[in-house]
Amino acid sequence: MRTELSEEESAAGARRRAAVEDEPGALLASYRRHLRAVDLPVSRMAWAGAMAVFGLALVLRLWGLGSIGELIFDETYYVKDGYTLTQQGVEMDWPEEPDAAFEAGDVDSYEETASYVVHPPLGKWLIGAGMTLLGADSPWGWRISSAVLGSLAVLMLTVIARRLFRSTTAGLIAGLLFAVDGMALVHARTSLLDPFLMVFVLASFGALLIDRDRFREHLALTAARMQLASEAPPPLGASGGLRPWRILAGALLGAACAVKWSGLYFVAVFGIMTVLWDWWARRTIAQPRWFLGGLLKDAIPAFFAVVGTALLTYLVSWAGWFASTIGYNRHLAADEGVATGFGPLDALISLWLYHRQAYDFHVGLDSEHPYAAHPAGWLLQLRPTNFYYRSYDYGENGCEVARCGAHILDVGNPLIWWLGALAILVAVVLGIVHRDGRAWASLSGIVAGYLPWLMYTDRTIFTFYAIAFEPWLILCLTYVLSLVIGPPGAERERRLAGGLFVGSLLVLIVMVSAFFWPVWTGQVLDVEQWQYRMWLPSWT
Repeated sequence: MRTELSEEESAAGARRRAAVEDEPGALLASYRRHLRAVDLPVSRMAWAGAMAVFGLALVLRLWGLGSIGELIFDETYYVKDGYTLTQQGVEMDWPEEPDAAFEAGDVDSYEETASYVVHPPLGKWLIGAGMTLLGADSPWGWRISSAVLGSLAVLMLTVIARRLFRSTTAGLIAGLLFAVDGMALVHARTSLLDPFLMVFVLASFGALLIDRDRFREHLALTAARMQLASEAPPPLGASGGLRPWRILAGALLGAACAVKWSGLYFVAVFGIMTVLWDWWARRTIAQPRWFLGGLLKDAIPAFFAVVGTALLTYLVSWAGWFASTIGYNRHLAADEGVATGFGPLDALISLWLYHRQAYDFHVGLDSEHPYAAHPAGWLLQLRPTNFYYRSYDYGENGCEVARCGAHILDVGNPLIWWLGALAILVAVVLGIVHRDGRAWASLSGIVAGYLPWLMYTDRTIFTFYAIAFEPWLILCLTYVLSLVIGPPGAERERRLAGGLFVGSLLVLIVMVSAFFWPVWTGQVLDVEQWQYRMWLPSWT
């Protein structure tokens, strides 16, 4: 009879004893695995890669930022509004045709009456902050806020994609795509409102991702502790605990709405998304009455954390208007005969009436515009928006041929957008078939930032609005490219082939961006070279 154990059996026995001794750790690991609360270790290489992508984004957005000394496209509104906000606390009227004087440095020629505006003030305050820093008479001052925040958005997307897909490679792919895309570049190099909207909604998405992961970790710890102590779970499940990242997300969404009202769609979609994440987590660990418990302990508090904080943030953004005596419609309640005599309440009533006027303007905006674009064509970049064009003859502004042009066309890298549109369809299919939460999270910004515009096709709308949801188009593309590379446990040959294909595609995308760089930055090109870059007739 054999009395000695083999080395293999001894090792197996040691593992069983260790498992018994480490029952608390094993139980916690089991809950964390079911909740997909998997750690992604902090890596110096990951941060080095993220900072390299951020550095690339910063260089591309700052290089020659002040080379065009004219107000570009809608900068004619928002730069001057931003300046008067820093001087008077509200937007002010300007005389007829003020741009030439403003561009020449006569920045104080605004009038003494407040201007009627139809967008909230926060984005213009941010533009004004740049001018406070670098001067209102400098094109750098006009655009520095957008350039810096646009670069930070690249870093945020890199970190967000890494957390969402639990992959450093995926994070770097997403960051690189966003760093070199034309629409992101053009918006970061001009001072419109939409890039600020994008930055705030992207930051709120990141905050909700962190909140999701911390909630799942809290749920795993609580469930493991109660099971080890043989405690009966509370009737409606464990409490979610303090959730500061959800409150921060609410503030960021309020800031988005304080840039443009289209941020409201993100409030709705992200608010639903964060509650669905909580319900899924409670159901996954089989908490009793998970739906009712999630409703009372997660959904209702989430409403106040997200919507309540967003509303408060939005009102704070109007502080300059509240504090002024000359703001447009500042005393509208009294003018309409509905004043109560209580100053703060009258101010809120006036703001509400002002908002009704602005809403009527937006829904009635149907005037013709040469670059108006149906949203059905936005994903394919069928009708990009022309921000700037100047024609030059030989000898003018460095033109060395008979005819040249300097163009800023807000068109995305065609490979990114065309492949991204296909990736959205793939994400929808995989989200339905495999119930892959990564796919649905990647689609959330598309639902919030794109689909609502399909209801307003009778209005004057433009392709450049797509910057608000571009990060999620890139997340969808990154999701599909990650599937092509394969999971960490896949065969080496499979991952090698996938990695080579994706790497080659990324090189091609970067080359295409280099080709389009002149028409994203207003470089002087001879007309023949310019025509090579107009890939579709609708781009001219």
